Amino acid sequence: MKKIQTTAIIGMGALGMLYADQILTAQPSASVDFVAEPDRICRYQEMTSTVNGTPRMFLLKDSHNAEPADLVIVAVKYTALSAALDTMTHCIGPNTTIISVLNGITSEQIIGERYGAEKVLGCIAQGMDAVKFGGDLTFSKPGELRIGTFSDDQADRLQSLTEYLTRTGIAYTVEPDIRYRLWGKFMLNVGVNQTCMAYETNYGGSLTPGETYDTMIGAMREVIQLANLEGIPLTEHDLTTYIDLIRTLSPTGMPSMRQDGISHRKSEVALFSGTVRTLAARHHLPVPINDRLYERILELERQY
Repeated sequence: MKKIQTTAIIGMGALGMLYADQILTAQPSASVDFVAEPDRICRYQEMTSTVNGTPRMFLLKDSHNAEPADLVIVAVKYTALSAALDTMTHCIGPNTTIISVLNGITSEQIIGERYGAEKVLGCIAQGMDAVKFGGDLTFSKPGELRIGTFSDDQADRLQSLTEYLTRTGIAYTVEPDIRYRLWGKFMLNVGVNQTCMAYETNYGGSLTPGETYDTMIGAMREVIQLANLEGIPLTEHDLTTYIDLIRTLSPTGMPSMRQDGISHRKSEVALFSGTVRTLAARHHLPVPINDRLYERILELERQY
């Protein structure tokens, strides 16, 4: 694989802006474009973007005029993934590498079915406390990417990506078993994202002893049971590790799902408890806490 020089980012949300800012801070002349449909480009152009209070000018490109990029970062919400696949059509060439920073355990497969599984590396974004309202992104911790291959023939792509991330100052760890790590992050999100939305709280509130905390832990333990049935060896130690990760974040920060609730946007509940419930049904596994979170979040959305 050739050296990564050009990057297209699909989605100008918190993570899209976070990575664009990191890349351009390390390499101000880097080729980084936010690729979007014309109507969305117009909305972006009307918005002033800031990162931690500093104005930022990002390059915007009409998806119809896009050209194949060396790297495509998919940074939309799960609810927008289907549209994003159409948006990125002209960004994909035979040598394009794709990473998804979406939550959940399904986006890589969905993208691979459209553009070729060989192009899609496993990726998880974790440890950041980025919050975006309007065009304003704030964060104190940029977090890191956990990356890995799904097959041996992706080794060259992984090497090119690690070289690029090193060059652009984006922290990363190469995972020997990326599927295991994807399930671990999924467990975290099922717990903290849904709990913060259902109880209308932040990271600090999710860690406060009581019903909220017990719900978060219970939802995560249901994922451990499900993962084991799916052949993924998650353990209680993994749960403890991720709870410790939440403790490193700003207590006043909040996950993306809580931000959706505040902004009255449709959430990713189908991606979290929706996925848990579907897979659990196949194994005849009761998941009462995820059932309760699912119904509570849908009820909140009906009240918008």
